[in-house]
Amino acid sequence: MCYTDSMTSSKGKILILKYREKLLAVLIRCSQILSAQVLKPDDHAVGNIYVGKVHSISPNIAAAFVDLGGGYLTFLPFSEVCHARITNRQPSGHLKVGDELLVQITKEPMKTKQAVVTTRLSLAGQYAVVGMKTAKKEGSVQVSAKLDRKKQEHFRNASVLTQIAERYILIVRTNAGVLSQDTPLLAEAQTLADTLDRILEIAATRTCYSCLYRSKPDCVSFVENAYRIEYDEVVTDLPEIFSTLQETCEINKIPLRFYEDSFLPLYKLYSVEARMQELLEKKVWLKSGGYLIIEPTEALISIDVNTGKYEAGKDSEETFFKINMEAAEMIALHLRARNLSGMILIDFINMKRKEKETFLLEHMRRLLNKDPIHASALDITALGLMELTRKKISPSLAEQLK
Repeated sequence: MCYTDSMTSSKGKILILKYREKLLAVLIRCSQILSAQVLKPDDHAVGNIYVGKVHSISPNIAAAFVDLGGGYLTFLPFSEVCHARITNRQPSGHLKVGDELLVQITKEPMKTKQAVVTTRLSLAGQYAVVGMKTAKKEGSVQVSAKLDRKKQEHFRNASVLTQIAERYILIVRTNAGVLSQDTPLLAEAQTLADTLDRILEIAATRTCYSCLYRSKPDCVSFVENAYRIEYDEVVTDLPEIFSTLQETCEINKIPLRFYEDSFLPLYKLYSVEARMQELLEKKVWLKSGGYLIIEPTEALISIDVNTGKYEAGKDSEETFFKINMEAAEMIALHLRARNLSGMILIDFINMKRKEKETFLLEHMRRLLNKDPIHASALDITALGLMELTRKKISPSLAEQLK
């Protein structure tokens, strides 16, 4: 299956096109969508930095609500207060209604919940993230655990990076692993640090509700956040998107192609309609003849693994093990492609041998480690259900398409 080796080779593409009257970005490989996102022009985008004003404080939920202007309220947990940069008075260790402070949007609104903001500002590029320190002891370069040990050690000792890490948190992203030389990483990290310097410098002189930093357009962020090893080029049939991406792709040496063919539209060439429909279906067929039933609920996501049309031989235990292993790969793929998050319970086919169950759990952990969003397989319960969690950052694909 293509998903299992998606981190070792690439013939994938990022497509940016119109789908159901929405702007859609997809990472597609081996005719399978690995990741999809509806791109939005929302002014209050994730990553934007503002001078906000505390509108109200709610001790019962340990949070404050911060207005970013025009009554756009956001959620700020009390755990953020100690890091707050208040611009209209001397900080006292707690917030008051009317306080003006620097905040950055970290999560967009979901259903009935407001957008979430943080006081710990950070800027992300394709190869690095630079952010404000939260403790004096933080001073070393942090490197993605997905990189091999040799590269981790190399980046931790790079002089430019260690200098930046004396002032800010500096994280080297997984994409830095594809670089043949350090120059792009070092230049990007320095630019991010300089930009954060400037934001903090001008903050005290700006009026309330000012936007001090606007995040990159969604199409640029999607390209930069995708694992570079998973795709070979970016293709779009939209002139405005092609223009927006030109500078980013040129700097990062990413092939960018403008597609023109009135007889065969881009979405038909790559069967986007059919692939997207598969990501919205409740039932997902496996090559073995088994199938999954994926059911998101308010509290959690349940996934049931079934034998379906699979014809078992004499050794039913081995049959169930093979279906479960294939199901694990398909589940990992769909969690990422559908952007499912929160608590996930998987009812695999029951196996009698404990060692097979343990191997399945470790297999799922290896698969989830390839997900750009933090996900983990916790354990298998006494009832035989595998418990997973996946960090919630944005709405699911189905919610984005509504």
